[in-house]
Amino acid sequence: MPATIEARNELNYVVQQIVLSSSDNDFFDQLVPAINDASMESRGYLLLHALSHFSDDREADIEKICSTNHQEFTTSVNQLLHVREGTVNLTTEILRLNQAIQASTEKLAEQKKALVESRGFRQNIDEATLALTDCLEVLRLANQVHDLLGKKSHYAALRALDELQNVQLREVTQYSIADIIQKSVPTTKKMIADAVMTDLNTWLFRIRETSQFLGEVAFYHTEQRRTRQKERAEKFTYLSTFKLNSAIELVSDENIEFDTLDNEDVQVEFTPLFECMHIHHALGQTDKFRADYAVTRRQQKELLMPTSITLIDSEESSLSELLEGIAGFAIVEKATMQKAPGLRSTEDVDDLWDSMCQTAIALVAKALHEVDNAEMLLKIKGVIALFIQTMESWGYPVGALDTFLLTLFEKYAELLKRRFSDDFQEIVSTDDYMPMPINNLDEYEKVVNVSWYTPDKSTDELRFPCVLPFSQMYPLCCIDIRNFLNQFYFFSDDHFQQPRVIDDKLKTSLDELLSEKVCYSLVERLNSQYLGQIVQILINLEHFEIACQELEQLLVAARSSSSVGGSIVLFATEEFRSNKKTAEKRIFELVNSKIDDLIETAEYDWTAYTLEKEPSNYMQTLTQYLSNIMNTVLLGLPTEIKELIYFDALSHAASMILSLPLSPEVKKINPNGVAALAKDVRFLSDFVDTLGNPILQQNLDELQQTVTLMQAGNSDEYYDVSTRNKKYGRVDALNGPLLLEK
Repeated sequence: MPATIEARNELNYVVQQIVLSSSDNDFFDQLVPAINDASMESRGYLLLHALSHFSDDREADIEKICSTNHQEFTTSVNQLLHVREGTVNLTTEILRLNQAIQASTEKLAEQKKALVESRGFRQNIDEATLALTDCLEVLRLANQVHDLLGKKSHYAALRALDELQNVQLREVTQYSIADIIQKSVPTTKKMIADAVMTDLNTWLFRIRETSQFLGEVAFYHTEQRRTRQKERAEKFTYLSTFKLNSAIELVSDENIEFDTLDNEDVQVEFTPLFECMHIHHALGQTDKFRADYAVTRRQQKELLMPTSITLIDSEESSLSELLEGIAGFAIVEKATMQKAPGLRSTEDVDDLWDSMCQTAIALVAKALHEVDNAEMLLKIKGVIALFIQTMESWGYPVGALDTFLLTLFEKYAELLKRRFSDDFQEIVSTDDYMPMPINNLDEYEKVVNVSWYTPDKSTDELRFPCVLPFSQMYPLCCIDIRNFLNQFYFFSDDHFQQPRVIDDKLKTSLDELLSEKVCYSLVERLNSQYLGQIVQILINLEHFEIACQELEQLLVAARSSSSVGGSIVLFATEEFRSNKKTAEKRIFELVNSKIDDLIETAEYDWTAYTLEKEPSNYMQTLTQYLSNIMNTVLLGLPTEIKELIYFDALSHAASMILSLPLSPEVKKINPNGVAALAKDVRFLSDFVDTLGNPILQQNLDELQQTVTLMQAGNSDEYYDVSTRNKKYGRVDALNGPLLLEK
């Protein structure tokens, strides 16, 4: 009830305000809201009651006023009636308006409800649009990732995926698409990793295909460095002591810029490797990538190494391809270490290098039996030396390869020795063993230049044609010896870390060749019955001894600085010297044998009745023989040897002549027989006198004294010791009495 009163009072106030409006517009402006509010609050009847109450109050006021002034009242009544009529009309209009307002209010309420509903729809649409926009952005980034993958922009794809996962997806976490895409992120990352690994594998395949050519380029660059170093050494001799890859050589060559991995012939890009590293680092898979890369490179190393090679192709292409491939592979590994620290450990790279070196060494060693030519082996060594110097410049250890060069050198020395053994054997066996004829000065100078020979005369004193004391085998052997020396030292050209081994092996091999193939072969031919050949062998032995002495000095000068100092002694020198004695003995044997043959032809009539007027034929032949051989066959021998031969021959002849009367077959000798023997001895003595060497007469002392004893009329002198020592001191104590008895 109090609420109703309060509402009524409020409406009364509103009606008063409406009535007091200053204008019609103001009146309607206040009336319409009042009616609307009353309709909305279901208080229309209260508003009508307030208006009726206000009308009644005004009528009472009017009656009160009219009671005092009728005319005015009448007028007022008329006016009031008029007002009432207007009021009625107004009431009717108000009711109609109220109905209209109620209808419009209901319509407005419906519209407002519709508006509220439409605002909800609009909000939902806006939210849906925003969500759709966010989702579309997410999908755009997701598609962009795949587009970038298609364009091989792997790192950009990974960045876009990272942005999608860490930024865009967080804004749409309330939608299921976020879960779907979030679940696909690992797969996408794997796709990126697989794609970049595919590109890396393609790159690795190309690197493997390029490795051999890369190694070939590296070899060529090393060869160019060798050439430049040789040119510098020719210009400045002190630089010849510095080898390739020495500090001096590197400094001298530093102005020549050459990038093995990036030049006009070959370019190796590491971009795919870097990209793969970055992506795996971003994915947190660095260790896995490092392990996978190591496995892949190990597999590529296995594919690089063949199961076998051949060393007998003319261009050494099989070996060159192998070493070039290894070089290219190892250079890429070293470059990877420099450009991508941490990807390849030093241990892994060194293990691969050691494995490749050991495999290459095993392959070459296995095929080494095919090589039977020293020149071919020298080419093989040159390829390996080029490989060693190239890889040494990249910082790889080459100790195993240097050691293997020793094996190659042993094989090389064996082949050289075998070849020159055959050469020496052929020279010795085909020689004519005659003094070498020289037809002109040019031929003479060629022989002198290649031989260790000091002429007795100057070229101005020579008359051509002439002969040299040695036979043709000597200069031919000298040429072979020089070639042998040169070819031995060829092995140390470019690269060989064991020059002392060459010095020692050369001395040993040279000793064996000279001793076994020259000296022993000459000694074997001493069995010949031809004196001229034996004499020529002796002369050759003499010159070979001189050649050995010269070789000793040459070896001292040629040996490396790392070898132990001091003199070098060839055993062959003593072999030639000692076998000269053998040759001399053989000459003595042949001369003495001839003397024996001649003396065996002696036909003494020891009991002759008449005296012989001429020396015996055998004695004349004997002296003529000795004279002839000294002036022909033995002419080229040194004087001391000729005198020694004379000495031995005369001594032997005297002994053989003396044995004639001592023969058991001779029972008796008369003076005529002694006279014949004495005539022959005197003839021999006269011949010895013509030789101009008094010492040679000593060989005839025993023979002459024995003949004198046989001619003595008083044999008692022989048995007188003092007389015997004076006149017959050289007579044998047993032979004297025997001859006197005969």
